[in-house]
Amino acid sequence: MCESCGCSIDHEQQTTRTIDVYESLLAANTRQAGENRRSFETLGAVAINMISGPGAGKTTLLEHTIEHLGKELRLGVIEGDIETERDAARIRKKGAPVVQITTGGACHLDARLVHKGLHRLRHESGMDRFDLIFIENVGNLVCPATFDLGEHERVVLVSVPEGSDKPAKYPKAFLSSQRFLITKTDLLPHFDFSIDEARREARKLNPAIRITELSATAGGQGFEDWLLYLRQLLGEAAA
Repeated sequence: MCESCGCSIDHEQQTTRTIDVYESLLAANTRQAGENRRSFETLGAVAINMISGPGAGKTTLLEHTIEHLGKELRLGVIEGDIETERDAARIRKKGAPVVQITTGGACHLDARLVHKGLHRLRHESGMDRFDLIFIENVGNLVCPATFDLGEHERVVLVSVPEGSDKPAKYPKAFLSSQRFLITKTDLLPHFDFSIDEARREARKLNPAIRITELSATAGGQGFEDWLLYLRQLLGEAAA
């Protein structure tokens, strides 16, 4: 539960003052997000905010992305977790500059934290130009959907073991995203997951959302489509 996003509010005791404070926090976040976006663009970077529940495969996907694009493009990663630097350590082993943001209990990243993370990324990497900066948000399909971080694209992931009902259960994550990745598709024979249901429910909420079925570890199903998507984003930004 997190006071900064309002998910800890006792709605039975909610007051006008509580609502005013919450709205003020969101307004401040939106202003900082705009500054972040300008900072990303000054660096030449397209920023991608990746949101999902825990264990959907965000870090694994980033590892394979770095393996395939790390020599071609200037990549950077901002990792968000409640505790530990384990994900940042995994990314670092792949050779990409990365900073870890530990929220100490907050269930999402906000624009202020990403602003600090971006400064650290520039300082620690010694780089003043990037092509892509990935923001791996805290594992949660609720609160991260509320907070603009200054990203250019938002990607939501749902893995096969989680179930195909997630778009219907967590609508804001899909309403606010441009791309939906259905991950761990190599596990489809072992779980009751309906690709048709996941696609249908996501498009019911957001007809423009682009959907890719993906396995980052089993023969690369859909992985080339993911790489093509990233290159297209860079092409659009350069146009």
